[in-house]
Amino acid sequence: MQLIQLPQADSTNLWAKQNIERLLPAGVVWTTDQTAGRGRLGRDWTNSPGDGLFLSAVVSGPFAQPATLPLFAALAVQRAITGEFGPLDLQVKWPNDLILNGKKLVGILCEGTARGLVCGIGTNLRQDRAYFDRLDLPHGTSLALEGLPVDDGTAARLAARYAAHLTGPDADRWKAEGLAPFLAEYRACCVNLGRTVTFDGGSGTCVQIDEEGRLIVATDSGEQCVFTGEVSVKGIYEQLSAR
Repeated sequence: MQLIQLPQADSTNLWAKQNIERLLPAGVVWTTDQTAGRGRLGRDWTNSPGDGLFLSAVVSGPFAQPATLPLFAALAVQRAITGEFGPLDLQVKWPNDLILNGKKLVGILCEGTARGLVCGIGTNLRQDRAYFDRLDLPHGTSLALEGLPVDDGTAARLAARYAAHLTGPDADRWKAEGLAPFLAEYRACCVNLGRTVTFDGGSGTCVQIDEEGRLIVATDSGEQCVFTGEVSVKGIYEQLSAR
């Protein structure tokens, strides 16, 4: 497994796709200085150097359930962060946002290529409150803001943990068996379950995450499966922050 640190990158996902031969069959590239990253729906994801960890993992197939990579990746990150810092109130907002103490800590963007899958992960390390206020992100947070010890070695340690979970034995099992071996654990930390969700085309109560990784939503017109598009969870940040 390759683990490559870059002093700076425009986007680790872009670098990974352009240099995929260096990372196959499984490898990771990371930096703490990303100048042109993006998240879901084309949102920018950039920070001052050293404030965030930006990492992309490449895995090659075959895949039993490639569409479930975002869910597996979210669980891998959840395991890595709690492995570094101990038990935390770190949950997953379907499919792959990590919520710490009711605020967004990590975003994940997965992309497909002809040679394999690329999973990009942005983790907020030590941004202050003014950073999120300036970007009008009242529900964003960082490890430091949540009182966790962040030092000059935190990014490298987390990168190694991410790599172990995303390219190691768990990843091999996910490639061979899909989400099934991890589904119970994912459900246990998913904040959507039991809450009102709004999705493209409707809203209702999320009653389950099925074997394909889809949200099962009970609506006035019956149950619907949701797997793509933007999904919001009513009151999620206020409810979780107040716990």
